[in-house]
Amino acid sequence: MKRRSPLFFIFLTIFIDLLGIGIVLPLLPEYAKIVERSSWPWLADNRALIVGALTASYALMQFLFAPILGALGDRFGRRPVLLFSLFGAGLSYLVFALAENLTFLGVEMVIGLLFLARIAAGITGASISTAQAYIADVTPPNERARGLGMIGAAFGLGFMLGPAIGGLLSNVSLQAPALFAAALSFANFAFGFFRLPESLPPEKRAQTVSRSLNPISRLATVAGDARVQPFILGSMLLNLAFAGLQSNFAVYSDVRFGFGPQQNALVFAFIGLIAVIVQGFLIRKLVPQFGEARLAIAGLTLMTIGFVATGLVTAAWMLFLAVGLVALGSGMVTPSLTSLVSQSVLATEQGTTLGGVQAFTNLTMVVGPLLAGMLFDLIGPSAPYLIGAGLLASALAVLFGTLHSRLVALPQPIATNANVTAEVGVHGD
Repeated sequence: MKRRSPLFFIFLTIFIDLLGIGIVLPLLPEYAKIVERSSWPWLADNRALIVGALTASYALMQFLFAPILGALGDRFGRRPVLLFSLFGAGLSYLVFALAENLTFLGVEMVIGLLFLARIAAGITGASISTAQAYIADVTPPNERARGLGMIGAAFGLGFMLGPAIGGLLSNVSLQAPALFAAALSFANFAFGFFRLPESLPPEKRAQTVSRSLNPISRLATVAGDARVQPFILGSMLLNLAFAGLQSNFAVYSDVRFGFGPQQNALVFAFIGLIAVIVQGFLIRKLVPQFGEARLAIAGLTLMTIGFVATGLVTAAWMLFLAVGLVALGSGMVTPSLTSLVSQSVLATEQGTTLGGVQAFTNLTMVVGPLLAGMLFDLIGPSAPYLIGAGLLASALAVLFGTLHSRLVALPQPIATNANVTAEVGVHGD
């Protein structure tokens, strides 16, 4: 078996996970309309919050189960964990696709099944750390950054193509996109079952499952580190706003401009395309020329302007310009922040620190959609974006205060920056 075959499987696994998420995003207004038909007044009046909770439930399960699946991979091997995740993802997409056909049981039952499906998808989608460990197992150190960069590419491509495919297949039926995602998951499971070797030999496995499975411990590890506290705060404010946009935009565009799945698919694909271009190609050229500090400040400025514009636009075509600024800014600031964190700690602390920062990011993916949904329902459609702009402006102030000395100095590229950028790829979005 060629060595590249396992890496191709890992790429497909992450790609399918993000593809499945992206496929659902343009369809969220249709599910919001299902919620509106509920006989329970609270559900019907809080459709945006319920849609946000669907997104948040996925992120919450990822946050809780990532250390568990990682520990199981250390104890029993990477292969069974990855195969379990793929098979479980396929089942979750099947449930999601078939839920609407059960409206005769009541709208509340349909909503419950939708949540069950997203919770299961979040649990099985928590295998990203296992995928990273598999790559580390099968690649030599000098090729590891490039191998881990494949994960970033899979994130970007999945997020870009998922909404486009979701919008296209929605012309067939509301169930077709999720059925397509299920078929991809089962196909990759079959491929891995017959072709994927185990990367962790028995003699290198942990003798017991790690006792440190509390995800909160990952937060505590870095929360008290003064070297990275400003970056953590800035990143949390940034991701709270961005997570709200991701989960709420399709509902917002439907209410404001009557966008359907096809139009929303175009917008999300546009965001994903910019993310791939900026984080996959341009960032390598921009960092040596301007430095991470300047890119982080410039990126946050663009995102703030983009959020304000998104909330205030008066014509549908203007949305593309507004979210284009958001995507461009995010593509600049996300890898720059990760690199700045990496430069702030010792080489022996890289994994623990970056893992803790990622845990904070995952937590904002839970809170952000809920916050955006509540603001939408209680204040109005533009509220998540205008208040999101306030969060971004706060992040800008925090980072400007921390980085002001670097903004006036010439950029000082560090050898590890390229590796950090390659590992981050485009998955920060």
